[in-house]
Amino acid sequence: MVRGKTEMKRIENATSRQVTFSKRRNGLLKKAFELSVLCDAEVALIIFSPRGKLYEFSSSSSIPKTVERYQKRIQDLGPNHKRNDNSQQSKDETYGLARKIEHLEISTRKMMGEGLDASSIEELQQLENQLDRSLMKIRGKKYQLLREEIEKLKEKERNLVAENKMLMEKCEMGGRGIVARTSSSTTTEEVDIDDNEMEVVTDLFIGPPETRHSKKFPPPN
Repeated sequence: MVRGKTEMKRIENATSRQVTFSKRRNGLLKKAFELSVLCDAEVALIIFSPRGKLYEFSSSSSIPKTVERYQKRIQDLGPNHKRNDNSQQSKDETYGLARKIEHLEISTRKMMGEGLDASSIEELQQLENQLDRSLMKIRGKKYQLLREEIEKLKEKERNLVAENKMLMEKCEMGGRGIVARTSSSTTTEEVDIDDNEMEVVTDLFIGPPETRHSKKFPPPN
């Protein structure tokens, strides 16, 4: 998400002003500390809050020592030193950066369809061409991501099909084993039933047991 430009004017809301002061103060102190550590520079920072509270940072033993060093250096340089030239150069650089930032913000608003009233036909044509190129890049990236996603889904489908085939083969092999065991058990039961259903034929004989095996002979003449 692009952060909007902060308007450089006094914040009217007291709560928001205090929150902004706390955040920016901490950031400034942190930057001063980093500058002194990373670059081995002597840094002194003095901040007074709107209520007059003092915040300070010094990379040396004390801020007065750094201030004294500053004043002595100014006296040695004299009033007509190149310090003024350096200050003017810094101002020019700051102004140039501010112009670049403003130009980028204007271009961004135009790309969003805002602030087009003062644009000429050539500017609008250039803006349209730029948007077309940006749109082509965006669509190209989108189609690339879609193709990659489709390939992943196809690979997943192939893996699922292979896994399903393997499971079906295991199920078929297990089914054959169950059928074979069922057939063998059925045959055994049929044999048992046939043995149980065999008929036993016996002769019924009434009389004493000894006469059962005796043989009658006709009386002699």
